[in-house]
Amino acid sequence: MRKEDWTKAFPPLQQLPPETVERLRAGSLLVELPEGSRIFGPGQAPESFLLLLAGTIRVQQTSESGREIVLYRVHAGESCALTTACLMGYEEYQAEGVAETKVRAVAIPRSLFDDLIATSRTFRQFVFTAFSRRVTNLFRVIEEVAFERIDARLAQKLLALAGNNAQIVATHQELANELGSAREVISRQLNEFARRGWIKSLRGTVEITDKAALSRLAQHS
Repeated sequence: MRKEDWTKAFPPLQQLPPETVERLRAGSLLVELPEGSRIFGPGQAPESFLLLLAGTIRVQQTSESGREIVLYRVHAGESCALTTACLMGYEEYQAEGVAETKVRAVAIPRSLFDDLIATSRTFRQFVFTAFSRRVTNLFRVIEEVAFERIDARLAQKLLALAGNNAQIVATHQELANELGSAREVISRQLNEFARRGWIKSLRGTVEITDKAALSRLAQHS
């Protein structure tokens, strides 16, 4: 029985020579992990290069005081920049990766990854392009945390999480983690939004009642 050709989920890999594609398929491992699985954590060294086929992985960091911040999410068709950096630098993880949903992924062993990085220009470009995009996004996160107003950032996050819906299932702590802030700060800001009639904040949920007002605030970050 032939192994699934997962490389089709990553168009740049289709530019590889057929023999290289076959090496990837033969040497990689398809893995499935349930929601809530801890995929990696601080102090661990990566053994494989992960490419996500389905699901979402949340990459987050926790300070010594216990405060968490969500650095980024890995979605289907993407790789994890932190894993790439640790593989290339032979470093251990300094953050945690958690499966937000059921995850299906491809694990390319370090030995095969190292060989293709050294010998295949196409594979190397595929890895570094994805890494570059993620680093650029991380600088955006740093800029937001350091310089943008928390009320505008919270408004942006609420609108992004709601999408076309009015209700968001998230605790104050979870919103604080998303924004790299303290729960108390987020709670105060949500109370202010509620006072203005923009939202209704219940236990574990936030209902947007004035999307236009939140949108105006979000645009003034």
